[in-house]
Amino acid sequence: MNTVPEPSAELLARAGAVRLAAVELGQTNNGQRSRALHAMADALQERSSLIVAANVQDLERSEAEGLASALMARLKLDATKLQAAIDGVRKVASLPDPLGLRQLHRELDTDLVLERITVPLGVVGVIFEARPDAVVQIASLAIRSGNGALLKGGSEARCTNEAVMDALRAGLAQEESDVSPDALALLTTREESLGLLRLDGLVDLIIPRGSNELVRFIQDNTRIPVLGHADGVCHLYVDAAADVTKATRVAVDSKTQYPAACNAIETLLVHRSIAPAFLAAAVPAFQAAGVTLRGDAVSQSLGVNESAQEEDWSTEYLDLTLSVRVVDDLACATEHIRRYGSRHTEVILTEDLAMADRFLAAVDSAGVYHNCSSRFADGFRYGFGAEVGISTQTLPPRGPVGLEGLVTYRYRLRGNGHIAADYAAGRRSFTHQDLPL
Repeated sequence: MNTVPEPSAELLARAGAVRLAAVELGQTNNGQRSRALHAMADALQERSSLIVAANVQDLERSEAEGLASALMARLKLDATKLQAAIDGVRKVASLPDPLGLRQLHRELDTDLVLERITVPLGVVGVIFEARPDAVVQIASLAIRSGNGALLKGGSEARCTNEAVMDALRAGLAQEESDVSPDALALLTTREESLGLLRLDGLVDLIIPRGSNELVRFIQDNTRIPVLGHADGVCHLYVDAAADVTKATRVAVDSKTQYPAACNAIETLLVHRSIAPAFLAAAVPAFQAAGVTLRGDAVSQSLGVNESAQEEDWSTEYLDLTLSVRVVDDLACATEHIRRYGSRHTEVILTEDLAMADRFLAAVDSAGVYHNCSSRFADGFRYGFGAEVGISTQTLPPRGPVGLEGLVTYRYRLRGNGHIAADYAAGRRSFTHQDLPL
């Protein structure tokens, strides 16, 4: 961590203000936090034209600077995409309160009662690239779950991020909101993003959303817990018992509906026995959608034009490029996924339910799907309202992370003069009786 400088006095002061606001926020009730989100959504709606105009500035500048097409797609925040984000804020406001839930209620002895209650994490720091809608999603989830948030977006989205954050804070400043605008802060410089990594004690969790390089750098340069994924190398396996028409439709959607997303497939695996029929239908469909196919020798003999190299199997294209490999059976498909995958989202297309169950049990990824598009790996589509990111780690939270990923729990024990010595000496004994939640 020698490459990361100490945070500036100004950053420490801002982070301290967020921390103090988060303490107050954690003590608000469900109605107060829900009303705060509606105020945020109203402010975004009122300022939508300003936000879209700011995004046009970012797009024009980034295009002139040669920003990659995948990042340009993520950077775009037009009126339709902004409205979806606003709808997401209102959806989060309507979700059940994640705080104050009693997960355990146990009598240890007479008048000695233990509870486990959900509470906020405290303050989350989020670093993301070219995703101004992430500001909306993360801020709404943070406030709803009682957490403060420090957000650092990429410089390519600086105008949009500032316009969005101004609107969110203006919403919280309204009279009907009981949440301080200080609960949210936007960081704008590289020095601040590096300083954020050294804010252990003030920040409880860092969530990176961006490139593999960004995530790896953050993981290697902070003592704060990190939640995120480094790659989205997703696979779709067409089994011998797949319906060719259904499989073609799902496969094309999984790649082309939004190729810049981390849940778009990057590799297509096809069972040898169905490969001639499937590729005869799928290759023209992919080509019509503008997808460049890179395949192994067998898939090339069946219509794939370009040759895949070893590095293609582990590449997250985030674009209209797809690797294709013909495999002998399910075991070969799952072994390929184990070797090259990133444990994000994998799909099997088959009408054989037993084969589908084998795939769902054997593949250790955050999401494993049967006969549906990989593009459903999304917090909004899961009914979470929004997501703070995707986690591919084995420990929870895993997959799209919504409110449940931003809460922890606290043990509360109420007694009446109980002392441990009585139990150690055998004068008293535990009852360990579970009580109603």
